[in-house]
Amino acid sequence: MRRFTQLRHKSPTLLPRPPQLELVCDHLQSRANLSAIVRLAGCFGLSELTLAGSTRVDPQIARDAAKTVSITRRRTLAPYLERRRELGYSLVGLEQTTDSDSLFEFVFQPRTLLVIGNERRGL
Repeated sequence: MRRFTQLRHKSPTLLPRPPQLELVCDHLQSRANLSAIVRLAGCFGLSELTLAGSTRVDPQIARDAAKTVSITRRRTLAPYLERRRELGYSLVGLEQTTDSDSLFEFVFQPRTLLVIGNERRGL
């Protein structure tokens, strides 16, 4: 049986082409939630995240991604989302509602903006 060895702080692998997914967060309240999203973005090779709000990233939670994922802050997201849509991006909201599609069955289009809403108010 092969022995399992955990590798920590491994250098990121450069992707052959930029990811076709962008993350956008709308006024997240929790530093822990934002930091976990930044860490996830780093794992997926995303280099940028767009954020409305003033929540700060906790580097202990985000780990190395706190250094590799840059955050662009905006006062409001509506004008930014409209410009991205005009450039051909699909806008997808991550939300739990009675009529929402399962994330596991959803087919993402190339050039997608995944918008994550506020923990209490949603999108």
